Amino acid sequence: MSSNLIGSILKNLRKERKLTLKELAEMTNVSISFLSQVERGKSSVTLESLKKIADALKVNPTVFFPDVTSHDELAEIRQQFYYKDLSNGIQDAAYTPILVTLQSGENKGNAFSHSGHEFLFVVEGTLTVVVDGKEMELKEQQSTMFDANLLHYWYNLTDKPVRFLVVSSR
Repeated sequence: MSSNLIGSILKNLRKERKLTLKELAEMTNVSISFLSQVERGKSSVTLESLKKIADALKVNPTVFFPDVTSHDELAEIRQQFYYKDLSNGIQDAAYTPILVTLQSGENKGNAFSHSGHEFLFVVEGTLTVVVDGKEMELKEQQSTMFDANLLHYWYNLTDKPVRFLVVSSR
């Protein structure tokens, strides 16, 4: 997935909602210059920034990613992270299921919070999760659930990709 495509989608969504860069920056607490760089494909976006932007635009974060039909295609993309929407197209559900793939060594980012609750289930690999300053390591078939109002983030500190299910309530 190129930064250009994410930027193009972001710009279209922002314009559809008749928002200026300044208004979106204020809603997301990210800088105008950063948003501009993302829209122009000059900067990549982190998981937490993408989540803030998606929340402000009232869209599922997966809108920024095309459907990938096989794991081989995903390996070719080799991006830091990938979201796959599992909502089956249902809009305005009480929760949003997303399959996330983090590439090996994806350990950058800042904790963030949002309303609702979050459930994580590791499908493949080992995921490091930090919630309210407490770190835990989840291995395949392990899960956790927490209040998403608490600062949280997840990392892949291993040398293999990790795939996990995120179910967030609205």
